[in-house]
Amino acid sequence: MKIHLFVAFYSFCLLLFSQRGSTGDKTFSFRFPEDKFNEISNASLEIINEVDHDIIVVIRDQRKKYIRHVYIRNREKYKFEQLPITRIYVQFKSKEFYFEDYERTTINFGDQHIFNFYFDPREKENYFLITEEEFFKP
Repeated sequence: MKIHLFVAFYSFCLLLFSQRGSTGDKTFSFRFPEDKFNEISNASLEIINEVDHDIIVVIRDQRKKYIRHVYIRNREKYKFEQLPITRIYVQFKSKEFYFEDYERTTINFGDQHIFNFYFDPREKENYFLITEEEFFKP
């Protein structure tokens, strides 16, 4: 009887800690430098994940230096606030692939931008593949 209780408790603990992350988690904080904020810019970028799987988003400045990253569950959204004034590159880790958006978003004082992430294999011109090294560079 005790062994069955122990196995049930052990299984419960494994399930508890094996769940996927929540939107807003800093999944790879150990691989990136500190996040950058600008309290007076009042600028934001909302990312909407419209695909059927979770993604990790990295935003970079015009010199492709790291600004912030975040985990976003499928069909959810996350808003980056207090962004620096710059042009932003948006990169994604989607399943086992790494992508970068062709578009550059210019962030000015007080701007509120929305970016929808979706993937349509018929439209290859939206994103291009990048390497894991490019995605994780500081």
